[in-house]
Amino acid sequence: MSETMRTLEVTIDGRPVLAREGQTIREACMAAGVEVPTLCFLENLAPVSVCRVCVVELEGSRTLVPACSRPVEAGMVVHTDSPRVRTSRRMVLELLASAVDLSAAEEAVGRWLKEFGADPGRYGPSQERPWTAQPAGHHHPPETGRAATVAQPVKIDNELYVRDYSRCILCYKCVEACGVEAQHTFAIWVAGRGFDAHVSTEFDVPLPESACVYCGNCVGVCPTGALMFKSEYDMRQAGTWDPARQTVTETICPYCGVGCTLALHVQDNRIVKVTSPLDNQVGHGHLCVKGRFGFAFVQDFGDRESS
Repeated sequence: MSETMRTLEVTIDGRPVLAREGQTIREACMAAGVEVPTLCFLENLAPVSVCRVCVVELEGSRTLVPACSRPVEAGMVVHTDSPRVRTSRRMVLELLASAVDLSAAEEAVGRWLKEFGADPGRYGPSQERPWTAQPAGHHHPPETGRAATVAQPVKIDNELYVRDYSRCILCYKCVEACGVEAQHTFAIWVAGRGFDAHVSTEFDVPLPESACVYCGNCVGVCPTGALMFKSEYDMRQAGTWDPARQTVTETICPYCGVGCTLALHVQDNRIVKVTSPLDNQVGHGHLCVKGRFGFAFVQDFGDRESS
């Protein structure tokens, strides 16, 4: 057996499990059928361990460890559902939900809030302030008895996608996708500290004046709806967005010879957004601006003169 294929025996929740050397605790747990919740992890991005929802208890470790990035070691004893783990996850989810709008987050988030008994309201009702009093990347001290939030106006400065940072949990997925993991454009990063930390362009210039090439890979990895197709946003505003009525059809991008796989999300006979499978061997879920947004010509049903 090759060096990279050695198996290690670890104990997960009292059960012996065989894991491959090089696997993370999360991978070993998932292979054993144990769910480990996470918000900042995605298969096509390097783990950054910032959301702390995936922490588990490791015997012999003073602190809880992030399962998404900690490699397995022979003899490890891991607890994924101990009182300490549940308390930590509940606290993280409560803090996020008290400050951030998670209503458009992935379906699993709502389930985790219930599973861990998270009660964001115990920090007080969210403060509501006029949009004009909430500049991007800054917050006002919370009113007495009210929880501070990152609420701010939705940014609509292009026809491809919108940015609603009131939904942003600073998971770094967009930053990673814009950087070394996919696009290598490095148009965005996290600026500021503490509650004022926010996703920013270089020198905080408007997005259209930045290095952004509008590939939309940031949109493709966002777990909370902070980044959203303009088409989806418009339909949600109009109350017509309905995933239950949508079909997904895979095809190959027609624009070049690379051969990226496109997943076309169709509602009412119109393409409403385009994604790409994470396990695709060509793009690993990432696309260019043409592949992700260049579908308007397919459904231009305007009057056409017959030749």
